[in-house]
Amino acid sequence: MNELVFVGLGLNDECGITVKGLEETKTADAIFMETYTSLMPSFSLQRFEELCGRKVQMVTRRMLEEENGKVILDAAKTGKTVFLVPGDPFIATTHVTLRVDAAKHGIKTRIIHGISIISVIVSLSGLHNYKFGKTVTVPFPENSSETPYNVIAQNKQLGLHTLCLLDLNAAEKQFLSVNQAVGMLLKIEEKNRKGIFTPETPTVGIARAGSDNPTLKADFAGQLAGFDFGEPPYSLIVPGDFHFMEVDSLIAFAGAPEAFRRLSK
Repeated sequence: MNELVFVGLGLNDECGITVKGLEETKTADAIFMETYTSLMPSFSLQRFEELCGRKVQMVTRRMLEEENGKVILDAAKTGKTVFLVPGDPFIATTHVTLRVDAAKHGIKTRIIHGISIISVIVSLSGLHNYKFGKTVTVPFPENSSETPYNVIAQNKQLGLHTLCLLDLNAAEKQFLSVNQAVGMLLKIEEKNRKGIFTPETPTVGIARAGSDNPTLKADFAGQLAGFDFGEPPYSLIVPGDFHFMEVDSLIAFAGAPEAFRRLSK
């Protein structure tokens, strides 16, 4: 059967894959994996290969983007091929093109979902899922953009929270920190002066979501900028309107100051 199965690996280590995903991997004719779209802090390729009893071929961004995933598509034309992706396969839109190209070649595709940063952030923070607006990525300073600031403004106008995914280059071990992201947003505020992201803005920083030792810290932006979140990867939430239960959760589990209580509606 010529088939390409996209399998989510989860967020932290080789144990994050679902039982279904592991079974699909064990029965594949060819297995590929990428680790450049997200960092899995405790993942071991050796342990994963022992777990599934198979050899895994790592693919680079160049192989997928510049070569259009040819090595994966060629394998999928002759047998069942599994492509392992951090998190849930299409939360990052990077691989949509590969799936479309597979369809053009007459290759059947399936998705085995994994734990997503989106659901983990919501669960970890205690903020209500239905109150999140558009998600945005905060880029590295050399690619600085006001888009994150503008998305936060749009969401706030609707009373919605904003999840900011912070840029990374896993291959080069470069990760935009919560502190850097907060500093960049504060600089944009200094320029625009719209009151969207000031030192008094309630903010939530997250590191290593999905791991056994995540860091979750809520504070006003001016204070959060100096907090040590430890090792990557990182995410940032800029809340909109708070329900009192959301504030209770942030005080109990994210060390938010009591002053947050005056922010709930």
